[in-house]
Amino acid sequence: MTAVLLHFEDEQAPAERLAHALGLASRLVERHRFPDEELRLRLPVDASGALPETLVVYRSLARPNDKLIELMLVARQARLLGARRIMLVAPYLAYMRQDIAFHPGEVVSQKVLGGFLADLFDGVVTVDPHLHRISRLHEAIPLDTAISLSGAPVLAELIAQRRPGALLMGPDAESAQWIEAAAARAGFDYGVCTKERHGDTSVEIQLPPLSVVGRQVVLLDDVASSGRTLAVAARLLLQAGVQSVDVAVTHALFAGDALDVIKAAGVGEVWSTDCISHPSNAIAMAPYLAQAVAPWLTTR
Repeated sequence: MTAVLLHFEDEQAPAERLAHALGLASRLVERHRFPDEELRLRLPVDASGALPETLVVYRSLARPNDKLIELMLVARQARLLGARRIMLVAPYLAYMRQDIAFHPGEVVSQKVLGGFLADLFDGVVTVDPHLHRISRLHEAIPLDTAISLSGAPVLAELIAQRRPGALLMGPDAESAQWIEAAAARAGFDYGVCTKERHGDTSVEIQLPPLSVVGRQVVLLDDVASSGRTLAVAARLLLQAGVQSVDVAVTHALFAGDALDVIKAAGVGEVWSTDCISHPSNAIAMAPYLAQAVAPWLTTR
């Protein structure tokens, strides 16, 4: 049996796009939840009860806790059923923010999760993980194949089509790497705001010292979670006299009322990649993920 891509029902569309780009068959991992919240999973074995030697598992880790249990169960059982090489494609990679212990006793989740995934898989591919104090994904996930792609260049191409001549704006210092990559790709002017966070949903932002009057501005970031940072930045830009504000993000988490908060702040369009399935998805990452996965499939 040749390599197969495994996926779950809630991510069938993006997983099948990746399988098509790789020239692989896609197979569903069946899932049942018992009343006590435990999971029963069933892998798509062949007539002899076996799996291929090489598997690609597609699982984006937004709202990750159940999904991490799924990955543990799938990867361990797959090894028992014949899989020797397993690649995880996790377009969104959770638990990367906590990369140091800010207070005594805090769990450094980036290292813990990285070790967990390295024990289960032979390779990991993701997009725009939150690597604030490290430069390579390998430092968080100690595997030879630990690949981090970026959504910024493809978002830049979309923005160039939808808002030619736009001013790109990063909502905080951490967004600078994505802003600079996107600006370089399409030749945009850009700026980066400064931010002081007072809590999960309370932020204070200052615009950079550049002229924004009459400009079409696109706020660009790796992830939109609570939406408060983007909303505050949008209000300040509109007060400063911009023509319009749109938002482009790699990861459309949009927890709770985040999208409503952003829209209420005066944001026009919201564009995202399909790293997390959401109505704002405007870019399919399958061609770029396939370019990263394909060389691994041909090595032994």
